[in-house]
Amino acid sequence: MSDEQDDDAAGDATEDAARGERIAKYLARAGIASRRDAEKLIADGKVKLNGKLVDTPATFVSPGDRISVEGKPVAAPERTRLFRYHKPEGLVTTHRDPQGRPTVFEKLPPGLPRVVSIGRLDLTSEGLLLLTNDGALARRLELPTNAWLRRYRVRVFGTVDERQLAYLARGITIDGVAYGPIEAGLDSRQGGNAWLTVSLKEGKNREIRRVMAHLGLQVTRLIRVAYGPFQLGALPKAGVEEVHPRILREQLGIGEKPQRQRARDIAAAAAAAAAAAEAPPEPPKPTGPVRGRTIPRARNAEPRRPGRAANRRRPPSRP
Repeated sequence: MSDEQDDDAAGDATEDAARGERIAKYLARAGIASRRDAEKLIADGKVKLNGKLVDTPATFVSPGDRISVEGKPVAAPERTRLFRYHKPEGLVTTHRDPQGRPTVFEKLPPGLPRVVSIGRLDLTSEGLLLLTNDGALARRLELPTNAWLRRYRVRVFGTVDERQLAYLARGITIDGVAYGPIEAGLDSRQGGNAWLTVSLKEGKNREIRRVMAHLGLQVTRLIRVAYGPFQLGALPKAGVEEVHPRILREQLGIGEKPQRQRARDIAAAAAAAAAAAEAPPEPPKPTGPVRGRTIPRARNAEPRRPGRAANRRRPPSRP
C-alpha cells in the first residue's frame, strides 16, 4: 500500500481532462483490481488496449477504447458503489485461495457487481467488511492517512489488567514491529473470559491478536463493528447492504455528476482568473541602491549625531 494516493489526486484530475485516464486507474474503477494489482496485470502481459498488448501503466484510455484482461472484455466503469458486508467466521478475504479455503467473494449473494474489499479480515475474524466496485476508492480508504478508526469487540481468555490496556494508548513495539496507539477498555468479565472494546487506526496484519498475546491474553472471538463512519449495526451474518449514494457524497465527497463537477471547476477557474485580472500591478522593485539624490528627513526625526570627526579632540596649538 502506497501513500501516494493523496498526492496524485490533483494530477489525476488534470490527466483525465487532458489525455484521458491512466489504464491502471481505469481498471481499478472498473472493479478489476486495485491500482497496484492492475499494474501487476500489465507487467504480466495480461492487458490489451484496442487489441494491442499494454506494456506500461502510463498508457491512457480515451472514450471508445476497447480493453481486455486475460482475453475478457472490460466493461466501462459504473458509478462508484459501496456495500456493507457482515463477514462470517471461516472465510478468507481473497478472490483466490491457494489452499482451497472458501472465500468471501465466493459466498456473496448473486446480483452484485464485481467488488474488491477495503481492508481485510482474517479467517477466524468476523464483522463489518466494506466492499466496493471501485478499486481506486478501496486503495484510498485503506490509507493510514485517513486516520479512520476501526473498532472491534474482542473476547479474550485470561486475566485482564486494565492498567496494561491503558498503557496501549502510547503505542507498543512487539518483536521489532511498532504498533500505533490502541484504545482498549474492559466491558465485562465472566469466569476466565472477558469482553473488550478495541479501537485502532492502522490495522496491521493480526495486530489485535498479537498485542493481546503479548499481554498474556488469548483472543477467542474478534468482531469488527465499525470502519470509520460505517457501522455493522444489525446487519445479519453474510448479509450485504448497499450504502446510499447520499451517504457517499456526505462522507466521502464522491458521487457528484460529472457535468456538475466540470461546471464547478470551470466556475472556480474563471473566478480565479477574474481576481487575478482585477488585482493592481505591484510597483517595480529597485534593483540596487539609489544614488545621486538626498532622501528628505521627517520633521520629527532625531537630530543627526555628530560624526566621528566632530567628536575627535583637536591637539592643542603650540605657542
